[in-house]
Amino acid sequence: MKFKALALIVLLGGILVLHGQTKRDPRAVALAGAYTTIADGIFAVGYNPALLAFQQDKPFMMQLVGFDFGFVGNYLSMANLNAISGDTLWANDIRLLLQKFENSDGLTFFQDFHLPLPVINYASGNMAFTSNLVYLSNYRFPMGILQLLLEGNAKHPQLDMTLGYEVLGVTEYGFSFAVPYDQFAWGLTLKYLQGLFYLGIDPDSSRATLYSGDEAVYGDGVYFLRQGIGGSGLGLDIGFTTRRIKGWQVGFSIINALGSITWNKPSLMKDVLDGSDNIYGTDDDLFHFTWGGKALNDSMAIRYIYRIDSLSAQNLSGEIFYRNSAEEQVVYDTTKNGKPRIFTLNYPAIFRVGVSKKTNDILISSDLWTGFEDRLFAHSGWRWAIGLEYQKFPSLPLRVGFAWGGADFKELSMGLGVHKGPLIFDFGFAFRNGIWIHTMQGLNLSAQLTITSFKSRKTAETEEPTEAPTPLPEEAPPTTPEETQTTPPPPAETGSLPGEEQ
Repeated sequence: MKFKALALIVLLGGILVLHGQTKRDPRAVALAGAYTTIADGIFAVGYNPALLAFQQDKPFMMQLVGFDFGFVGNYLSMANLNAISGDTLWANDIRLLLQKFENSDGLTFFQDFHLPLPVINYASGNMAFTSNLVYLSNYRFPMGILQLLLEGNAKHPQLDMTLGYEVLGVTEYGFSFAVPYDQFAWGLTLKYLQGLFYLGIDPDSSRATLYSGDEAVYGDGVYFLRQGIGGSGLGLDIGFTTRRIKGWQVGFSIINALGSITWNKPSLMKDVLDGSDNIYGTDDDLFHFTWGGKALNDSMAIRYIYRIDSLSAQNLSGEIFYRNSAEEQVVYDTTKNGKPRIFTLNYPAIFRVGVSKKTNDILISSDLWTGFEDRLFAHSGWRWAIGLEYQKFPSLPLRVGFAWGGADFKELSMGLGVHKGPLIFDFGFAFRNGIWIHTMQGLNLSAQLTITSFKSRKTAETEEPTEAPTPLPEEAPPTTPEETQTTPPPPAETGSLPGEEQ
C-alpha cells in the first residue's frame, strides 16, 4: 500500500495543488505566443523542435521549477458586466449579445494549468527530454439558455439546451531532436501521453431540448458522460526552420500532428489506485469518480435523464414538474463480452508559422497559427501574434506582445527575465480576451527558474553568409626595374626558316 501511495504521488504530481497549445513558458506568454522561430533550448519543444539544431554551441539547460496557470471566457469582464447592469436591456443590446454568443456557440469558459515536472526537463546539444503535467477543463453553456434568459420563450419555440463539458489530466513525456543543414534544419518530438483522468459529455450521445407551447413549456434531455482513468497514447510534433540570415529567420511546425489517448485499457494508473483489494471501483480505492455516492469503475458511465412536464405559471410553485429517472443514472458501458468499452480521445493538432528579425538590441517575432477543431486547447480559427524583446541589457530582457484572433480574440502580454550567471528566471503575464484590466475576460500567469552551466546562454547566434567571399591573392615579392621591362616572346619553333612574311 505504501508503494502505491508513492506511485500515486509520482503520477498525479501537481494535480493536488490545482485550484484551477499544451506547453507554455513565461517567455512565450510575455510575447503573446509569437515563438515559432525564437524559442530556446527545452522551450523549443511544443513550438518548433527544429530550433534545437542551433543549440550545439550553447551549454545545457535544465528547468528546476515552473508553473503556468490561465483561464479565459468569451464574455464576462468588469466592463461588460457594468454595461448590462441596470433595470433595462434595450433590444439592440440584446441583439448584440446574442450575436456574440452565436459566434462562440454559447457562453464558454476554459481553464488550464501546466506544471513541468522538476528536473525532468533537460536539453543539451540538438536533443532534449521534457515532461509536462497538464490540466484542462472546458465548459460551455448552450445558446438555448441564453436565448431564454435574454428574450424569453416567445421568440424561440424550440431551444437547444445541450451543455458542453470536458475535464482532462495528462502528463506528456517527450524526446526531441533536430538535424541541422547549411541553411535550414528540421526536428521531431516523439511524445508518450500518460492519461491521468478524463470526464466529459459525449456530444454524439447527448441532447437536451426545451419546447414552448401556448399553454405550457415541455422539455427533456439525456446527457451521456464518459469517464476514464489511466489512458495512454502517442504524439508527434514536426518542425522546420531556416538559419538566421541577416537577422531574419522563418519556420513552421505542426504540433500534435499525430496524437490520441486511449482510455479504459489495463494501465499502471488503475493498478496504483485500486487499493488493497486490487479491484478498481470499490470503496478502498485511492481515487475514483463517484455519482450519487456510488463509486464508478472503468466499466461504468453516467447517463443522466431529465424531463420537464407541463411547466406553467400555475404549477411553477405547486406540483413537481421536474422528473428524473434515478435508476438510469449509472449504466454499464461495456462490449458484448463484458469488458470495458475502449474509447479514444483525439489530441488536437495546431499548425504554426512564424518569422523573426533580430538587431543588436531588439528581437521582433511574429506568428500565425490555427487549430483543426474546437476542442480543449485548440481552436479552428487563425490567430496572429507579434512580440518584441528588448535586449539592450542582456541580464534583464524586457518583453511585450499582442495577439488577435482565435478563441481569445485579443491579448496583451508583458514580462521580463533576470539572467544571473547560470540562473535564468522568467516571468510572464497576459490579459486574455482584452487589453486592459477592466476589459480582460481572463488572464495567464507564468513563472519559471532554469539553470545552465556557468558559461550562461549568451552565445551569439551565428549567421550563415549569403555568398562566399572572394579569396585574397597572395602577396608577390617586389620586382626590380629590369624585371618590369617587357621582352618579345621567342619565335615559335618550326620546321623551316621564317620567310619574309614572318
